[in-house]
Amino acid sequence: MIYVTNTMTDEKEEFKPLEDRVVKIYVCGPTVYDHAHIGHARSAIVFDVIRRWFEYRGYRVIFVRNYTDVDDKIIKRANEEGIPWFKVADKYIKSYEEDMETLNVKEPTFKPRVTEHIREIIEMIDGLINKGFAYEADGDVYFSVRKFPEYGKLSKRNLDELLAGARIEPGEKKKDPLDFALWKKSKEGEPGWESPWGVGRPGWHIECSVMSMKYLGETMDIHGGGLDLIFPHHENEIAQSEAYTGKPFARYWIHNGFVMVNKEKMSKSLGNFFTIKEILKEFSPNVLRFFLLSVHYRSPIDFSKDRLKESERALERIQNFIKSASIIESLAETDYGKEPISVSTYRKDFESAMDDDFNTAKALSVLFEVVKEGNLVKDRALKEGKISKEEKFSYLEAVDFVKECLNILGFKEEREMEGGIEDKLIELLVEVRGELRKKKEFQLADLIRDRLKELGITLEDLPTGTVYKRG
Repeated sequence: MIYVTNTMTDEKEEFKPLEDRVVKIYVCGPTVYDHAHIGHARSAIVFDVIRRWFEYRGYRVIFVRNYTDVDDKIIKRANEEGIPWFKVADKYIKSYEEDMETLNVKEPTFKPRVTEHIREIIEMIDGLINKGFAYEADGDVYFSVRKFPEYGKLSKRNLDELLAGARIEPGEKKKDPLDFALWKKSKEGEPGWESPWGVGRPGWHIECSVMSMKYLGETMDIHGGGLDLIFPHHENEIAQSEAYTGKPFARYWIHNGFVMVNKEKMSKSLGNFFTIKEILKEFSPNVLRFFLLSVHYRSPIDFSKDRLKESERALERIQNFIKSASIIESLAETDYGKEPISVSTYRKDFESAMDDDFNTAKALSVLFEVVKEGNLVKDRALKEGKISKEEKFSYLEAVDFVKECLNILGFKEEREMEGGIEDKLIELLVEVRGELRKKKEFQLADLIRDRLKELGITLEDLPTGTVYKRG
């Protein structure tokens, strides 16, 4: 059984899909006016792993992640860059998809754009007006919050609390400060579409309601996003969707915690963000994924280059363990030895961690326990120059298990990630050094060893040959 923490109830609940062995997930995607930052990467990777875990457990996942491709920020960026607004959207959608591919985030089943769903948005707004939940005011359309008695049930806010901080901005025609826009009248020079209320464009919240219902139905299993979307975005989605259909909008709400920089949330508005592209110039995609999964998805995570370097070193330990399989495989076998590694126990622990609200931090700790025990086996076997058949089999099984778990968590294989070029160059240098040693040219052979050491590559000369490891 898989348990998830539902933001709506603030409780950990057993996951039960509407349709047997099918999971319908909608995750709010980016507003595409700039390159994606590490906060975007966290949400993408968190829900990528959630999707992958459901698939590992035998579910068919229908995964939708949208693009907001028309918005005030996009229009502002278009004016700054002197290009049409839709070219801004296309440019940054392409940038985002490049980042997602590099980070090994699986393609969504559907990735709708707002501008492809204007007709459906107009239909839903018209339906809300007809049901008495919305009203038109001089070309704008607003949702009447007080008409929906359950407003605030996700964010746990009451109307009096909300009213204290609400106000009507200049130019707005809404009847109540709490009401929010479903349709905005286009200003001169802004993009717009014909509607029963004049030329305009959608409000932010209505977009996700329409796109999620089109691809997942009136009630989905999981709606996800960052904590900052709980209010007002997700709260407004619930109000307009449930007012329109009379049905629950989502059964489970899952929200990932913030990426923090110096105790403040990473955001473009604060200017304290790092783009994914900037970080990947210094660190591999696997390191960034490891860092973001090293803390439970609901908790905040403190971002720094030092934390990324720690993740890099931790990941190296796992990768060195995987590479050691060839050393163990080459050792002579005996019929006696210590107890083999209990891979089945580790598998149970890994699965238990992931079933318990996708606890990647605990799941990764299981892998380090495997590595720790495996290294003890390896060190003893290398010292003795031999290993029992049972230990060898379990060691190689443990390596395969760790590789499988990394794959489940979305890590690329190292050779796939680096194209194998770096490893091939190291192997070539090891081979050249071996030939130099045979010719007794030890000074040059030692130079190769020392220079590799400076680059973080350690050579180890064994009876079965020379092996290398990073770190």
